[in-house]
Order: sequence, then C-alpha cells, then structure tokens
Amino acid sequence: MGILGLSKLIADIAPTAVKESDIKNYFGRKVAIDASMSLYQFLIAVRSEGQQLVSEDGETTSHLMGTFYRTIRLVENGIKPVFVFDGKPPQMKSSELEKRAERREQAQKELDKATEAGDQELVEKFNRRLVKVTKQHSDECKQLLKLMGIPCVEAPCEAEAQCAALVKRGKVYAVATEDMDALTFGSNVLLRHMTFSEARKMPIQEFHFDRVLEGLELNRGEFIDLCILLGCDYCPSIRGIGPKRAIELIRQHRSIEAILDKLDTKKYPVAENWAYAEARRLFETPEVTDPDQIELKWSEPDEDGLVAFLCGSRNFAEDRVRNGAKKLAKAKSTSTQGRLDSFFKVTPATPSAKRKVTRLFAQFTK
Repeated sequence: MGILGLSKLIADIAPTAVKESDIKNYFGRKVAIDASMSLYQFLIAVRSEGQQLVSEDGETTSHLMGTFYRTIRLVENGIKPVFVFDGKPPQMKSSELEKRAERREQAQKELDKATEAGDQELVEKFNRRLVKVTKQHSDECKQLLKLMGIPCVEAPCEAEAQCAALVKRGKVYAVATEDMDALTFGSNVLLRHMTFSEARKMPIQEFHFDRVLEGLELNRGEFIDLCILLGCDYCPSIRGIGPKRAIELIRQHRSIEAILDKLDTKKYPVAENWAYAEARRLFETPEVTDPDQIELKWSEPDEDGLVAFLCGSRNFAEDRVRNGAKKLAKAKSTSTQGRLDSFFKVTPATPSAKRKVTRLFAQFTK
C-alpha cells in the first residue's frame, strides 16, 4: 500500500521536490530495486494484455520474462541494478495483510460470477486483483538474477527499508519502487516508474527527500507522523482526516501526540489502542542488515546457465535467451565507465574561501 496520497500531496505542495527524467540520465548509477513491487508490475502488466505466460506444467513465467528483459534494458542504459527482496513482514503489518487476503477472497467471488456470466472485461479486472507475488516467484527470480550476474539482497524485514539503508550509506544512488514509504524510511532519492518507464513511454519521477521536507516545512520526525496520519501499512489512519487536513494538523501541532491532545474525537474518531507510536518506531529504526556487511558485485552472465534455466519446460526460445545474454554481456562491458561526478568530491567551503569567491564576484560584476 505504501503511504496513501503522499505523491499527490508532494506534487501539490512541494513540486520542486519532484523532477521527471529519462532513463538514460541514470547512466553509471547504482539503483536498489524493490523486487516484490517489480515482480508485481510484471505479473499485472501481462494479465492486463489479456494473456499469461506459462511453462509446460501451467506455472506462470511472466515474472521471469519481465525480470529478464527489463533488467537487460536497465543495464543497456548503464544502470547497475540491485534487487532487494522482502524478508519476514513485521507483526504490525499482519492486519494489513489480512485485509489484502479478504480483498482477494472477495475478488475471487466476483471473478467466479463474471466467468459464469461471460463478462470478459470483469474477468480481466478481477483477475488482476488476484495477482500475488509468491515465494516461488521470488525464489525463481533470485536464481535468474544470479545467472544474469545481478546482485540480490535478502532483507530481514521490509525491502523498502533495506533499500533506504543502502541509499543512506551511499551504497546506491536511489530506491526504485512505486511505494512512497521508501521516503518515510529515509531514502535520499526515490525513483518511480523506473522498471517500466520505457515500456509505457513515460518519464521516471525522481523525488528528493531533503526538498520534500523543505517544501512541506517539516523535519523527518514530523514527516513520519504525517505519513502515519495519511495511512500506512502498520496502522489505520484517523477517519475523516484526508491529506489536506493531515498536513494542516502536523504543521500546526508538530506531532501526533499534540494533535490527539487537541483533536475533536467525536468528529474524527480514533481507533482504540491506535498503535501510531509503534508505527513511528518501525519507520525510524527498521530492521535492516548493516549495509557495510553487504557486498554488491556485478558479474558476467552465465549464458548456458540461462538457457538451461529459461528454455525447455519454461518455454523460452533459446535464440532469444542467448541473444539477451549477449546483449547483457556487451552492455556490462560498455557501462564500466563511471559518471563524471563520481571523480570529484564536493567539500564544504571554508569562510576564507567564501570571502575570496565574494571578492572575485564583485570584481567581475563592477
């Protein structure tokens, strides 16, 4: 789910925090990709086109197709992807997962009705709602990425939190995901639409956390409280408080505790035992692996291994797999050149240096 309404709120109030960019502008960048979100996109995209790629035994393979070809496109654009997979969800997320299960159960009932009625449009609609990334999907993609020479990271808990930790430690440039809670976890840069921008002919959206805070006039703690008010995976929002009211309340009172102290609970009923403090803790200090213990290594693709894995029972064409492996190897060999800005280190200017620059500027502007 991420954070409800956050992207629109930022676009409305802090538009300078967001910029649109072409994928080619990320040449030389290391990017942590939320793997589950990426796989979900591939599964949904294929079903939206009215087809489902399957192996000989009827198992879905569209997640493998999407991962294989889109990853090649990322590397061809000079990007060094790192796929981060979810670990065990925190206990606080159990209620959200239960709600999702209930929605899938209801979608299955509606799908059965639509199938019986022969309504193909509704069949496709409810089919999409039943899409779920399984452990088998993830395990198969990990094996595929290993054969492609792409690093994978297994997060102990939430993938977005682990991605954010890699960004904050400088291991990667940004997090690529559609879930805005990567910002709530403190990622300096968030990229939306990266894994499907070319396919859908749309630009990548780049969010900068420091500009988000500046535009919203909040510090990080206040921003986390705003995200909890908007609605997150860990606890419900307050009924009746939408994005506009939420930002007004945070700007006025600066914390959820202060808001609750003044809030008219008859007008805005608060859930019993509302666990906002625990949700805040999960955002502030999530369970992640120390990035210094994670080695990110990109290696040459195993062409024969890819053929053995994807062809045969999984129904991939051998010539296309070999062609893809060769494209990947070529792209890796030509993308070793670093970005120009990586060769220079920016250091804070000393007072004397600032005075010297001021004098020089004055001379040139006389």
